[in-house]
Amino acid sequence: MAPTIEDTGEFKGWKTWRNEAFEYAVAGPFYFTEDEQGSKCAFRVGPKHLNAGGVVHGGCMMTFADFALFAIAHDEMEGLQGVTVSFSSEFMRGPVLGDIVEARGEVLRAGGSLVFIRGILSVDGQACLNFSGTIKKLRRRH
Repeated sequence: MAPTIEDTGEFKGWKTWRNEAFEYAVAGPFYFTEDEQGSKCAFRVGPKHLNAGGVVHGGCMMTFADFALFAIAHDEMEGLQGVTVSFSSEFMRGPVLGDIVEARGEVLRAGGSLVFIRGILSVDGQACLNFSGTIKKLRRRH
């Protein structure tokens, strides 16, 4: 599915998948762009992202990392949809209200049907969560 370009706000010009209701409207919104270092994903922490301890809920961080898997692997997906078939993460730090959480990563291997990715979430250069995952490309049915 082709991403859309955000046309307002602090992430104006960044891409997102508005058709992903959970990632865009419920858990996010999450965004991605490309720069000289590759894919970069980000979101601004709001009150809805926090747990009772005042830091970003672990489920939100894992959801954002899953979003990042697909943004990082966007070119390798060849315009196809996909599903996450494995995901692993470790928490290191909890972002707080107002932080911009960023994700960067790399494709380790892209085959005919599987893409293997690893990455890290950070705030101001401090690691928050590392993650890895595998996406299965879904072939179009004729």
